[in-house]
Amino acid sequence: MNVIAGTLVLPDAVTEGWVQVSDGLITQVGTGAAPQPPTLVTDGYVMPGLVDMHCHGGGGSSFDRGAEAAEAVARFHLAHGTTSIMASLSTTTRERLLSQVKALAPIVGQSTLVGMHLEGPFLSELRCGAHPPHLLRDPDWEEIAEVLAAGEGAVRMLTIAPELPYALEVVDWLTREQVIVAIGHTDATFAETQAAIGAGATVATHLFNGMRPIHHREGGPVTALLGDERVWCELICDGHHLSPEVCRLAFRAAGNHRAVLITDACTAAGMPDGPYVLGGESIVLAHGAVHTADGRSLAGSALTLLAAVRFAVSCGIPLPDAVRAASANPADALGLPDRGRLAPGLRADLLLTDRTLHPTQVMRGGILQ
Repeated sequence: MNVIAGTLVLPDAVTEGWVQVSDGLITQVGTGAAPQPPTLVTDGYVMPGLVDMHCHGGGGSSFDRGAEAAEAVARFHLAHGTTSIMASLSTTTRERLLSQVKALAPIVGQSTLVGMHLEGPFLSELRCGAHPPHLLRDPDWEEIAEVLAAGEGAVRMLTIAPELPYALEVVDWLTREQVIVAIGHTDATFAETQAAIGAGATVATHLFNGMRPIHHREGGPVTALLGDERVWCELICDGHHLSPEVCRLAFRAAGNHRAVLITDACTAAGMPDGPYVLGGESIVLAHGAVHTADGRSLAGSALTLLAAVRFAVSCGIPLPDAVRAASANPADALGLPDRGRLAPGLRADLLLTDRTLHPTQVMRGGILQ
């Protein structure tokens, strides 16, 4: 049994307190002095381990390069406080996508990897961002079924542009198959987006980015997604994808119960400036931003999730709300009720930081990493 004492970041407060851990679970949480001498004391913050539901890579590796590379990505982000992570796979050929899914399926559930997210290939060419336009395609029932079968239940989420042919039918089918459907890389109208939400879509893939912008006579996907209580709104808060004022607006509109911080991190996260690869495409990291080699688009980010929390706080988001958006909210969005909060009975996934929100220690399943 361990008792960790410090400044607890709770959903609605930041207060001095303690967390008791035993057999991999949180057994008690209290404020004030601990009932027994703590085994670990920090003068910084104690918060839930972070949950990243949209990440492609980091530390020089990426999830599309096989199991060994995927485990390296997971280790990199774990060291920065992310105790649960989704492996996002970008647009590629049908054959390569099947190969990537088959390679990752056996390791999902091990370490921090909780599932796969297919970001493509069923996206809008007009809003494809860094995705190779020549590999985008309309939804194909047979391909989707084959990929889901290859994943053996590990494919948990798929991003789709709802204006594509048969997209609404696919959204309905995937929802019934208990696959989370996200709306993104889309040029859909407000009505088309609403229809997809009605069919079962519950996530906005990096809201604002890779989608038709708001117009005062046609709200488009942004207003449909931001205004619907059924939708979790992913946000890339790094100062490149979203400005501080848009970050504040999104949190205010979505509320602290629907905003979700993500990294959308690529191979370049945690690495020096220079050339890298994302989904087989050349990208360049310079001054904290990642772009395609031709400079036409942002290409993921160089974030860690804790860095996204820091940026959100710097924008004026209260610390409890920023942490909730990086822990409880994504856990709930993914259907993982056993993590994301400092509460008895949940997994003992904890992140300890200093007062500047940099990691000092990480606990996963009750074990210090």
